Amino acid sequence: MVGDIETLLIDGVHKPYARRSLDGSSNEKIEDLMAMAMIARKEKKTLTIYFHNFSRFDGIILLRHLACNHQNYKVKPLMRNNNLYEVTVYSGKKLLFRFRDSLNLLPGKLSSLAANLCPELGEKGCIDHKSVSLTNLLSLKDRLLSYMKQDIHLLGGVMRKCQGIYWEHYSIDIVSKLTLSSLSLSIYRMKYYDECNWPIHIPNQNEDNFIRRGYYGGHTDAFKPIGSNLFYYDVNSLYPFVMKEYPMPGGVPVWHGNLNGKDLDSIFGFIEAYVVCPKTIKKPFLPYRDQNDTLIFPTGEFIGVYYSEELKYARDLGYTVIPISGYLFEKMESPFRDFVSDLFQNRLEAKKKGNDALSYVYKLIMNTLYGRFGINPKSTITEICSEERYFDLIRHSDLIFGDRLSETYYIVSYHINTGKSTDYWVPPKNAAVQLAAAITASARIYMYPFISREDCYYTDTDSVVLGHQLPSDVISSSDLGKFKLEDEIKMGYFLAPKSYGYYNIEGQFIFKFKGPAKNQIEPSFFEQLYLDPTREILVQAEFPFRINKHTLNIFKKDSFVKVGIKLGNKRCEVFHGDVWVDTEPIHITDLSCLDHSSKLIISQLKEKCLQLNKEITNLNYKLSQKEREIEERKKDIQSQFDPSR
Repeated sequence: MVGDIETLLIDGVHKPYARRSLDGSSNEKIEDLMAMAMIARKEKKTLTIYFHNFSRFDGIILLRHLACNHQNYKVKPLMRNNNLYEVTVYSGKKLLFRFRDSLNLLPGKLSSLAANLCPELGEKGCIDHKSVSLTNLLSLKDRLLSYMKQDIHLLGGVMRKCQGIYWEHYSIDIVSKLTLSSLSLSIYRMKYYDECNWPIHIPNQNEDNFIRRGYYGGHTDAFKPIGSNLFYYDVNSLYPFVMKEYPMPGGVPVWHGNLNGKDLDSIFGFIEAYVVCPKTIKKPFLPYRDQNDTLIFPTGEFIGVYYSEELKYARDLGYTVIPISGYLFEKMESPFRDFVSDLFQNRLEAKKKGNDALSYVYKLIMNTLYGRFGINPKSTITEICSEERYFDLIRHSDLIFGDRLSETYYIVSYHINTGKSTDYWVPPKNAAVQLAAAITASARIYMYPFISREDCYYTDTDSVVLGHQLPSDVISSSDLGKFKLEDEIKMGYFLAPKSYGYYNIEGQFIFKFKGPAKNQIEPSFFEQLYLDPTREILVQAEFPFRINKHTLNIFKKDSFVKVGIKLGNKRCEVFHGDVWVDTEPIHITDLSCLDHSSKLIISQLKEKCLQLNKEITNLNYKLSQKEREIEERKKDIQSQFDPSR
């Protein structure tokens, strides 16, 4: 079944005024939960009801309603890191029904999903929700119910289409999976996983903690603040391309506590290394997390955990790299080659046949697998529980907060897998962070030749804005790993990561801006910020769906916020007079995580490096002397045979 809830604001809190559901046979129902329970008992099966954006809206309203008004039933939410994945309802030990978020299986706006998967059902309706109030609710009843009915039909159509595709092509019932990444993983395991020849190792706590330090994600940076006649390129399926073409860490990792003297080229795995990036590198390659957990790409001297292949790449760019310790793996051909090849080819064939729905599903499956391996065992759990369970959690868990929700239920939130002695290590199944970290590191290697170009203005993981066109041999709208031209930019401002705006050659203004007031941003704002990067504008922002975690109320809050950009957050601005002309990397020195023995090793190796540099300098000097002697000798010989003499 699919459902929807509509609300209006009463005293600033969202209160439901209408609910509608639709079952798999397209029969419309307006039922209360007691009626749903009777259906479940009568049909002797568990009902699964999907809402779009259940996690952040409908689910919170339903959870509060169940906990406060249906105390004869047992309510169990699955809520991790403030995301509500599922709410199950029991009568005694019998599971009656479960509520889930269709957004977890089909990410995207309902209007876009319907256009891709079932365009024959029409477009999503439009309602000015702010205009709905207690005074006009009855007069708007027919229009509101018509709007809800269309939403329900679209969501039902989308889910039926999705279910049909997965069942026909993979014999998978989508109800058996909570998220798209777990569904993608099931397809991989069922059709492509070779456990005998390529078993995927699930790291233990020490391995996960160490390797996760080397899991950084994509490179996002703004380099030049203003430019004209530019070209915006995207890579076709960057991560799937890397999964297909690059080697992966296989086997069981072996810990090496001292890699002193090890040749970097003989190492494959995740290495804690001492790194020096010279100031001559204007767009550094290796990432680093600063004390604010901001991912920067600095010059300077620092320690970090990195994938061995990116350390080798950095060394060849001019970095000094000294391995300290790490987990070494077997270097193996990627186990994802057939998975990516088949899905990409199937997607192309579906496109040729005009089957946009099937093409869209193949794209979703292909793009979401890698992230499943990187899932973090450290997470936050929120429970609705009895008083006894509540006090037990308060005493024995890493508590965040706890509160009374009703006469029967309490709400409590706590951390798991923290690494503390009182905490049990219970990681998610199939969490293999070494694969996710290797994929993202390899993607940064692939992107760097384009990012490091002098004419690169901006980059965001799989895209670049360049001052000149790319050569034709790297351009294709359909080849995996090649670039496609997304837009031609007449004039644009690139002020900070996720904060840019430009006019394309059609005259449209395209922009992205992080923050709660982005809907109030106008083109002139980017010009003002460019002229004065310290400028901040005070605007009234609307927060329409804030969640009170203690009471499970969703409320609207309006407040004034300052809108601007953070200077020196990722790179340092360069001015010519008062004009902002460029940026340069942040320079750091951080060896704080080194222990005494490591510092001694680094000190010795630095001495060796200095000695080698002196020897290289002397050899270069002797070589230049020999070259001068040779040139002088050549001139002498030429002068002896000069016919004019």
